[in-house]
Amino acid sequence: MSVQFVPATPADAHALVQPVAASVYAMSAGRIGAIVAALVALTGVVVGGLALARPAGRIGIRSGRLGADVALMAGLIGMAIGGLVVATSDGGVGTGNGLGGAIVALLLGLIGTALGGLALARSRRTG
Repeated sequence: MSVQFVPATPADAHALVQPVAASVYAMSAGRIGAIVAALVALTGVVVGGLALARPAGRIGIRSGRLGADVALMAGLIGMAIGGLVVATSDGGVGTGNGLGGAIVALLLGLIGTALGGLALARSRRTG
């Protein structure tokens, strides 16, 4: 004979559906997604900054076009993954679901996309 748990009050039922915060040392899927998104977006920022600083330098093949393209795509991919983590996180910032890292990834992705776009416009203008 099985015994089922039935909440006594609506407050008990509300407590059953609350998201559980991840432990301090656990790597949840949200945290891993936010870390990946932030690293990809940070790559876009660094490559975009280098493509702007050295348009015909070490990154690009012809007048910095490759560096601009890499920065633009890395920024967009970082923003997409960060947006996905923001949309699917259950709790707020500090619950261990990766929301804080995903917001940082969104901002870094926006900066990387902007730098990549500026470098791309410069590469089209100069070469």
